[in-house]
Amino acid sequence: MDLTIRRAETEEYALLGEITAQAYLGDGLLGGGEGDPYLDRLRDVAGRAAVAEVLVAVDDTGAVLGGVTYAPPGSPMCDVAAADEAEFRMLAVGKAGRGRGAGEALVRACADRARATDGVTGLALSTQPAMTGAHRIYHRLGFARTPERDWSPVPGLTLLTYRLDLVPAPAG
Repeated sequence: MDLTIRRAETEEYALLGEITAQAYLGDGLLGGGEGDPYLDRLRDVAGRAAVAEVLVAVDDTGAVLGGVTYAPPGSPMCDVAAADEAEFRMLAVGKAGRGRGAGEALVRACADRARATDGVTGLALSTQPAMTGAHRIYHRLGFARTPERDWSPVPGLTLLTYRLDLVPAPAG
């Protein structure tokens, strides 16, 4: 199956917001369920697109399978990135798109954008402990855990952090 990763189009924002919200709800990642206040942020694709780059994975029929928010250095969407790092947030793939490589393709697209940005040495992210499928992608792509950056945005939720080093290791 062919996948295309591209910037989300305005008319896709509501759909992507719902895909993201339903992925988090369906995976049991929101402690407050349907009443969780984070749902509003997950659905607010327009707000994210105003300050970062929202990418979508679409299949060969044009169906949106999932998306991610890529935040360059200095973006207000960055939570854990250092000044020389980009960050991605809200990676989500709907049930219809799972197992088709969409999640990995979205992460690779974020890494490509970070590599293409002058002065960026790494790509950072936060993830919930229960997001084991995403963790497998991160490990496969060379991300390393950065437990010294783990943090709690709300009481009772500790987020794990990862970083992909974009600077080539010295020869030798």
